[in-house]
Amino acid sequence: MKIAVIGGAGYIGSHTVRELLDQGHQVAVFDNLSSGLTQNLFSEASFFEGDILNTSALHSFLSQFKPEGLVHLAAFKAAGESMIAPEKYSVNNITGSLNILNEAIASGVSYFVFSSSAAVYGAPKYMPVNEEHPTNPENYYGYTKLAIEQYLSWYDKLKGLKYAALRYFNAAGYDIKGRLTGLEKNPANLIPVVMEALIGKRKELLVFGNDYDTPDGTGVRDYIHVNDLAVGHAMAFKQLQKTNSSFIVNLGVQQGASVLDIIQMAEKVSGKKVPYRIVERRPGDPASLIADPSKAYSLMGWKAKHSDLETLIETTWKAYQSQ
Repeated sequence: MKIAVIGGAGYIGSHTVRELLDQGHQVAVFDNLSSGLTQNLFSEASFFEGDILNTSALHSFLSQFKPEGLVHLAAFKAAGESMIAPEKYSVNNITGSLNILNEAIASGVSYFVFSSSAAVYGAPKYMPVNEEHPTNPENYYGYTKLAIEQYLSWYDKLKGLKYAALRYFNAAGYDIKGRLTGLEKNPANLIPVVMEALIGKRKELLVFGNDYDTPDGTGVRDYIHVNDLAVGHAMAFKQLQKTNSSFIVNLGVQQGASVLDIIQMAEKVSGKKVPYRIVERRPGDPASLIADPSKAYSLMGWKAKHSDLETLIETTWKAYQSQ
């Protein structure tokens, strides 16, 4: 299949591009390189530098490449920042996504795979969280993801665009074969921030709250290896082709690790101490969030294979050491 990956030079995007190429798809990447890196690009995939806010650039890219499938990974994703700068998230995540949707329809895209998020659920009412769980985002980033899912549902009804919304839990790790080592610019996710504290790029790691109702008081999250996520995207296209029906699935591992678990594993893998300090909780952070990924397995046959905590930390540490 010809597949356009919007945001394909980014962290998850580049791993997804690599997986799609490995599976024999013809891939083209569209990215503005604001957070993506040229070192994350592969010679087998064509590259178009452009911004999702520039509709003429999007139009030119899609009308030239004429993809059957499209992956949308071009979003700002820092939940904390979204609560301070909602305007930034409205323009990029919502306006940008509508631009992608409209241009995808205009160029005849049949299948749309959307990078959604567990942030659409908000504070869990029960765990593990399945796809029937109420959606009530606690941060504006999560709201933007839910809004795009709703736009996709309407475009399916009105335009026949078939989509898969993949609700990621916490993406982590680096390519298990070491083919991708481009580090995220200004990371906001825990594991890369721990790495920056380990290598001295940050003076210390801030741990937001240690008084949650969790085993050690720190927040617990479901971490999924980026290679497992990438496979999920490829499987989503197969499922869309097979059934021509849209769907929403969680991609997670039904297992949680706390902030302190991550710190301890990082210290074990690196042989170094992580400097950290406990500070106030952040608004919009639930105590725990654990996925029920059983629908992804029953629907697509997808199951995480590389998402144990040691592999997550080891592959990330290797990427940081390589730099």
